[in-house]
Amino acid sequence: MVNLTFHERLKKIMDEYAQTAYALTNKFPRDEIYGIISQLRRAALSVILNYVEGYARRKLKVKLNFFEISYASLKETKYLLYFSLKQNYIEHDEYKKAIGIADEIGAMLWRTIQGIEKECN
Repeated sequence: MVNLTFHERLKKIMDEYAQTAYALTNKFPRDEIYGIISQLRRAALSVILNYVEGYARRKLKVKLNFFEISYASLKETKYLLYFSLKQNYIEHDEYKKAIGIADEIGAMLWRTIQGIEKECN
């Protein structure tokens, strides 16, 4: 197996998270199509899309801004997953799996943000 760079590994995990969010929301009630389904999907995609766009930026402060947006979207999705659990839209095991992925992304992304902040100062 080829060793992935930190960036490649983080993108792969973020993609897995977005795919998981889409798979979970496929089972939600249809009356949530414009509610939590849409919100969770958009926020989960925002995690990876803002990271990818930020990674492509050359200016550190601009890169940092995109990574912070990605991190904030991750936090949003974590609450939406919790809400979905409480509404019985997802099972506890599904929730735990998704939160586990989110926590891994959060740790990696936070480390990245802190590193850039040090470079900017």
